[in-house]
Amino acid sequence: MAKRFNEEQSVGDVLKQFMQENKLQTGMDKIDVRDAWKNLMGNGVNNYTRDIMLKGTTLYVELTSAVLREELSYGKAKIVKMINEELKREVVKDVVLR
Repeated sequence: MAKRFNEEQSVGDVLKQFMQENKLQTGMDKIDVRDAWKNLMGNGVNNYTRDIMLKGTTLYVELTSAVLREELSYGKAKIVKMINEELKREVVKDVVLR
């Protein structure tokens, strides 16, 4: 049965505690990284993006354009930095473009 707390807590604190107890942070990271990619890259890149997947700390992005893949490969470090800044913590350490 669930614990009852006598002191008042904010909803944000309760949600953080719930996510930690049920180990839901990795699933939320996958969703957050996907949203961050879509927001940061814009429509031009998103039109050529087939799949976005986070495994551990590596972001796998499947692209339909070889030219775009080559162009983005030059800025992998910048992509990692931008996504981590968007999420306000270090989630992604490497990007693999397929």
